[in-house]
Amino acid sequence: MKNLKNKKILIVICGGIAAYKSLETIRILKRYGSEIKTILTTSAKEFITPLSVTSLSGGKVYEDLFSVENEYEMDHIALSRWADLILVEPITANTILKLAKGSSEDLASTVILASNKPVFLVPAMNVRMWEHPSTKENLKILKSYSYKIIGPEIGEMACGEYGEGKMTEPLDIIKRVNDYLSSIDKNRKLKALVTAGPTNEYIDPVRFITNKSSGKQGYEIAKSLSRNGYQTTLISGPTSLKINEEINLIKVETAEQMFQETQKNLPVDVAIFSAAVSDFKVTKKSDVKIKKRDQLNIKLEKNVDILNYVSNHNSMRPKLVIGFAAETNNLEDNAIKKLKSKNCDMIIANDVSKHNIGFDADLNEVTIFYKDNKKEKLFAKNKSLISDEIIERVNNQLN
Repeated sequence: MKNLKNKKILIVICGGIAAYKSLETIRILKRYGSEIKTILTTSAKEFITPLSVTSLSGGKVYEDLFSVENEYEMDHIALSRWADLILVEPITANTILKLAKGSSEDLASTVILASNKPVFLVPAMNVRMWEHPSTKENLKILKSYSYKIIGPEIGEMACGEYGEGKMTEPLDIIKRVNDYLSSIDKNRKLKALVTAGPTNEYIDPVRFITNKSSGKQGYEIAKSLSRNGYQTTLISGPTSLKINEEINLIKVETAEQMFQETQKNLPVDVAIFSAAVSDFKVTKKSDVKIKKRDQLNIKLEKNVDILNYVSNHNSMRPKLVIGFAAETNNLEDNAIKKLKSKNCDMIIANDVSKHNIGFDADLNEVTIFYKDNKKEKLFAKNKSLISDEIIERVNNQLN
């Protein structure tokens, strides 16, 4: 597990009988060359001692949020920034609730909420607690925040009951973390380009043709690519959305500007065209505001087809070209037609006629059509989760 060497891993140990297993996790990670810091919650100290943790980790155990000594040595922000990733093992139903609600009442929850690094959660609890609807709902929220969940497993628990809720074994946890780090390291060599949002095609200085696209899906795709290690460029039409500093954001307004910036940023390894580019532009834009009149005839002409240009560019074509198809009817037929005519590797189609799905919404539901005639549906969920699933498939195609 060479990807663990020299990695800085912050382990947060929560209360629960499975807390003792975290000692084995620390021991294995140290063996593979990881640098470890630990946070022990108050309830965790009912099951293991700070001395047992520090003897294995070789470092200080952080416990209290408002310790003067802790704050002087390393405050909660610095501690979260120090880590390459955070492993919460085990995480209890109570801590899951805290994170889902954004509570920061102790050092553990404060550090996790303040972190800009990958966070792995390893649940362990009674089967009834795990199956409770509130736990499932809270985990759904955390997944939408891009927390990564490992387990739990089915087995016999310390309470004597049998079912799902048993903590994943330390070696299996470490393998999952190592696989994630391996994928990130591979992707750091790869470049990704994403287009997002609408374009504005002006009629006169104050009026333009556009559409309802908010850009949310494209922005989430760019974030997911960046989290997965890709060198990511996002070319965005007009939106009010914010993006991470590590992503190269290029703002444009018209389709022509988006096309020019796309050309400038080739070649890349993967290009995902989620922007809702206006198909038409005004042939001759008025230099002054057009006054109100009974009739107004506007002559339109086709805009440049950015997706078609890139997917058919012999020398600069990315290894993977993915287009989006926003449809109101005949979704499958239209998506397959676009897949073939644009020479794409994948088309991601969604029905924008549905309420609260797709355009200008937080949820999306898509069907992915592949050039080998396969298709799969990603059912309605937060756009961040849809993005993570899309990039998981990108990783599978490129690695």
